[in-house]
Amino acid sequence: MDCSPASPRGPAPSPLSCMPSLPLPLLPFSPLAQSLLRRLPAHIRMMSSQESSRNDLFRSFVELVKRFPGNAPCSSPPCPAAHALEIGAGPRRPHPFEYAAMIEAYGRAGDADEALRLLRQMKDSPCRPDVVCYTAVVDSLASSGRASEALEVFEEMVSSDVAPDTAAFTVLVKLYACCLMQFDAAYEVVRWMVMCGCAPDEVTYSTLIAGLCWAGRVEEALGVLDQMLEEECRPNVYSYTPIVHAYCSRGRVEEAKRLLNTMEVVGCPPNAVAYNVLIEALCKAGAFKEVEKLIKDSSLKGWEPDTITYSIYMDGLCKLGRTGKSFEQLEVMREKGLCPNAVTLNILLDGLCRSSKAWEAKCLLEQSAELEWNASVVNYNTVMSRLSDVGRWPAVLKLFADMHKKGISANSWTCSIVIHSLSKAGKLRLAESIFDSKGFVANVMSYTTLIHYCYLAGRIHDVHLLYHKMAEENIAPSWITYCVMISCLCREKKYLEAIGCFYRSLRDGYSPDLVAHLMYELVSGGKPKEILNLLEWISRQGMIVDVCIFQRLIKAFCRAECFRSDKCSQHVASAQHSRWGLFTYKRDYGIWGSWPCSDPADEINPPIVYPGHPGPPRSSQKAFHEAIGGLADEMDVGKRNAFVVNLDLPSI
Repeated sequence: MDCSPASPRGPAPSPLSCMPSLPLPLLPFSPLAQSLLRRLPAHIRMMSSQESSRNDLFRSFVELVKRFPGNAPCSSPPCPAAHALEIGAGPRRPHPFEYAAMIEAYGRAGDADEALRLLRQMKDSPCRPDVVCYTAVVDSLASSGRASEALEVFEEMVSSDVAPDTAAFTVLVKLYACCLMQFDAAYEVVRWMVMCGCAPDEVTYSTLIAGLCWAGRVEEALGVLDQMLEEECRPNVYSYTPIVHAYCSRGRVEEAKRLLNTMEVVGCPPNAVAYNVLIEALCKAGAFKEVEKLIKDSSLKGWEPDTITYSIYMDGLCKLGRTGKSFEQLEVMREKGLCPNAVTLNILLDGLCRSSKAWEAKCLLEQSAELEWNASVVNYNTVMSRLSDVGRWPAVLKLFADMHKKGISANSWTCSIVIHSLSKAGKLRLAESIFDSKGFVANVMSYTTLIHYCYLAGRIHDVHLLYHKMAEENIAPSWITYCVMISCLCREKKYLEAIGCFYRSLRDGYSPDLVAHLMYELVSGGKPKEILNLLEWISRQGMIVDVCIFQRLIKAFCRAECFRSDKCSQHVASAQHSRWGLFTYKRDYGIWGSWPCSDPADEINPPIVYPGHPGPPRSSQKAFHEAIGGLADEMDVGKRNAFVVNLDLPSI
């Protein structure tokens, strides 16, 4: 096909028009794809995929795809023991080393059941499991979130007179610190190690540091780092990197930089992994000049940027609308001998979508066969997500059908995008029809999305049906799911059932956000006695009543007061210029709290109100002030540096 430049008088050809015109393979449609296509309007089914306009970014992406025919490069090396991952497979020689290798392979593949099966097989054979086999199974179970089973296997190892070594103890530290967040138990394991003659090594301490950082206990992690130095256990780069990541994730970039400089001073120079964490934080802050300087001076610092470094940089550029600059990094990568991988390709595809070219990206996916590009489900999810953001639900549905046509299996993220796109567009019946289709992979996100929009539509019965269906399919609700259910129950005036819903949520962990939401609903419903009982119970259980709970409580009481008095409007107007308002609820007892408020008028006037609500009884309200006032004094939240507005509300 002639791809010569168009004459000045003629229109510019589409980039796709320069591709060989090969017919798409006639793949049989799955039942789900056929049902989707039948639901699409006729004019959408006949949409041409040749509607893309000529532009440099799009042409650059097409050329990039052409450089990677067939399968896109993998972002990680293949598993060396992939041949052993057949279900029910066993080692060729009955030796503990062979068993341990296969157990570790199953663990890396996320198949803890097969790892456990091999261990049981060893116990029934003359080849008894050793400490390496037990450790691999415990690690596999811990990584799969099966903490109780992992502990049982560890206890079984000890009762079988198999002495744990440093690696086994380290996996137990990982279980308590990183999976269960039970740090007292993790410290006990370290002390137990010393008593058993197994000195904790840098991997043990680094694991403990990582768990502390994930839990936000950065200062405690620094204390563990000091303990390492006191015991002459030299930290490595993996000991420092979790702390760097914790600093960056909380916006404390300057402290992260100082820690990286400290690493150089103590003879543990940061590697590309540590610098990639800093670069990601700088990209989120838009400090691209500093990123460029870091990459330029990398050789002087003793590290080399890798493909991940440039992918992070390109992703940051795309997210802030600098897609052209992101594409320029491709040439920089090639000059350094680095090859873009599948992640890089998807970042650039997302950049195209963000630069108002989601439709062109959709057309490109539909023409992937002509480009000899095996587009993955991740690529489809990226484009579908952007199309959903701009409300183009027919295009989302068409890409969903195109995936099934090409034999690309949808994952849970795909299904959640489709459900969210249709629900947001008011197509709840269509969303439910697809949700119930054979082959649809529903997860907690898609369930929660559908439950939320059914609640907004006032379909309370359907909300309860979906919630019970989640339980039947053993899908654990998220705290957002519980929030929707609590709102639904409170709308039906079933406050005790709403509190029971909160109690059930504790099986999946304590969420202060969920407590705050429940408190808000109880205040709106005029249930101060239930609030007091719940707060007392939470305190007795040793759970934290943090500032998030105070925020929602004070917001709810301010709203309830505003239904009875118009005096608030004068004070609210004086707070319009401040994003953060610290409101003082003034009574005989001082209650303090704060919340982010872009427009206090919106916060004071909620979309859903309870007309004629009399407010809580005075005696109960005074008791509430006593309980909350004391907690607020303990938290000392009044010392926040924020704009203060005195509401001076009348007494009830």
